[in-house]
Amino acid sequence: MTDVQLDPTKRGYWTSDQEVRWCPGCGDYGILAAVQFLHTELDVKREDTVFVSGIGCAARFPYYMSTYGMHTIHGRSPAIATGLAVSRPDLNIWVVGGDGDMLSIGGNHLIHALRRNVNLTILLFNNQIYGLTKGQYSPTSEVGKVTKSTPMGSIDRPFNPISLALGAGATFVARTHDLDRKHMIEVFRRAHEHKGASLVEIYQNCNVFNDGAYASITKRDVRDEMMIELVHGEPVRFGAERQRGIVLRNGHVEIVDVADVDESELLVHDEASIDSVTSFALSRLASDNHTPTPFGVFRSVEAPEYSEAVNQQILLANDRKGSGDLKDLLRSGATWTVS
Repeated sequence: MTDVQLDPTKRGYWTSDQEVRWCPGCGDYGILAAVQFLHTELDVKREDTVFVSGIGCAARFPYYMSTYGMHTIHGRSPAIATGLAVSRPDLNIWVVGGDGDMLSIGGNHLIHALRRNVNLTILLFNNQIYGLTKGQYSPTSEVGKVTKSTPMGSIDRPFNPISLALGAGATFVARTHDLDRKHMIEVFRRAHEHKGASLVEIYQNCNVFNDGAYASITKRDVRDEMMIELVHGEPVRFGAERQRGIVLRNGHVEIVDVADVDESELLVHDEASIDSVTSFALSRLASDNHTPTPFGVFRSVEAPEYSEAVNQQILLANDRKGSGDLKDLLRSGATWTVS
């Protein structure tokens, strides 16, 4: 950590002295700026803040924050961050990784961090490609994607990160994109304020190996018609004139013209529903990158937090048996002396 500026309400205070080494035009720059600006508004100290990453372009993130950080190994950042959260529940812990790092080799670690509800803010940069290793298909690449590792087109059905997180029982799940700093900051803020595991999927452009993957959704001139903003307690409507909406029929969500239905039929978004069925249905609404797609908070509910529960057990065990003795523990049970 370096003192670029002394004022913690300025971006420079949270910016390290390391050269940012992403390709010019990469969407990661926008995400980094959003996180740095957010921290100027949070009531946190940088000595109490940690960024943990795995391997990939996104995993360089800890170098660029003037906080503590750990660049770990491929896919294991949620597991390492879990250990940190259990041992130091007072810390402000962020986990950063890409769709390959988090959903391929790291998929198992991610779902267990979510199901345990560890107090982590997890940012999943999804560019639907392996960027660091030069353009292989990833677990979120679409069927038919032609890459160096799928020259005839991918035949794998892609993961939907939001659906995956909801299926794992995540207590906070949201989506944003790298072209709207204001939206990112507000979603990141809510994820940070949530007690428990928060997962934010970020549509992020890789302008070298998968340029424009989300252009038909996130470009400014199409956002009104393609981005469906989820607002808790409000009917789900979108379009330049808010002329389109979402209805729930037979357990499935459908896009309709508002003029064709009664206002009461429109789905009212409930991010706090204990039953995540409707949130899951919303996560499955977009079948590809050319379909209107929901953004915002899909789910935000309260549940027991993992590290707090672990430390309560430790305190209880100490109360029952005293502080204990390590030597006695190591020499208890099936032990013997060899002369």
